[in-house]
Amino acid sequence: MEQKLREIASSFALEGRVTAIDSLGEGFINDTFIVRTEAGAPDYILQRKNQYVFPDVPAMMDNIRRVTEHIRRGVIAAGGDPRREVMTVVPAKDGRLYHIDGDGQYWAVSVFIDDTTAYNKADSPELARKGGEGIGKFQAQLADFTEPLAETIKGFHNIRHRFVQWDEALARDAAGRKKELAEEIGWIESRRTGMLDFWSKVEDGTIPTRVTHNDTKINNILFDKQGEVLCAIDLDTVMNSPSLNDFGDAIRSYANMGDEDDRDLSRVGISLEMFRAYTDGYLSQRAKQLTDAETDHLAFSARYITYEQVLRFLMDYIDGDTYYKIKYPDHNLVRTHAQYRLLQSMEGHYDQMCRIVAKTADKYRKA
Repeated sequence: MEQKLREIASSFALEGRVTAIDSLGEGFINDTFIVRTEAGAPDYILQRKNQYVFPDVPAMMDNIRRVTEHIRRGVIAAGGDPRREVMTVVPAKDGRLYHIDGDGQYWAVSVFIDDTTAYNKADSPELARKGGEGIGKFQAQLADFTEPLAETIKGFHNIRHRFVQWDEALARDAAGRKKELAEEIGWIESRRTGMLDFWSKVEDGTIPTRVTHNDTKINNILFDKQGEVLCAIDLDTVMNSPSLNDFGDAIRSYANMGDEDDRDLSRVGISLEMFRAYTDGYLSQRAKQLTDAETDHLAFSARYITYEQVLRFLMDYIDGDTYYKIKYPDHNLVRTHAQYRLLQSMEGHYDQMCRIVAKTADKYRKA
């Protein structure tokens, strides 16, 4: 395997001789490796892009290039370090931003930013606040980016589109599992109208569309050794969508007291302390840029994105586990139950969440 990876890496415009290639992380979607090079040259991140999830890899890579170049210009103008404060895409030797191997698989490379810290989970309010600051900073850096971006995943976070997929999945019942899921299907259907009502505000422009990351787990933010935000990474899903999507997805990840696939549902629920901390970090960067409609719906966005994730995990389970990587046969069903428990907790604490957002936004708008 390493010999094949070396051959793929050699197709890119790397500096220095490759000394080793090792697996890195356990991503749901892509296969990721770190390419080590001789002293004096940078190391690199090599990724096999999942074409099932990203059917148009060239368009995705063009999105990443344009967004990172825009951020890089801003970092330079502010006197920052563009080698560390923004992701750097490395082209293939033929000038394209990707390489296609002999099996038709797409690969991409970026510069590995060394001397950094990454976290798999926000385990303190201080870290949650920094995470909010990181995503808020990323969005703020792109507030004046006006070029349209390709929709690399059709209907991503578009609940009307998800319901089309959902209805089709129920009709297919590809894995023959629907008959055992009446309760779980009921969870989805009982909230359909409310979620569509929210999405209609995006469709009519009440909630504006901006540039968003769309995968705001804390391990997609790099920190320096002093704990300060450096940059956002893993930009495969960067697209035009409501800013609320990033906030809601982050809360789903950061403020959950349990794990995304926790079998012990007694541990799952929203931590208002973590919610407050993330909200503070995020709005420290964005409070003066967001419209009133966006601010008013920040708390609801956490419910919206968590609901969507319940739907997507359950839909994948019904479809026979074709989208998310699983570690055991009912993994997607376990994820479904854990995310639903989190959604219930958010619904129970919703009024408190709204008050936290309003108070925090007011603080930073007056600052």
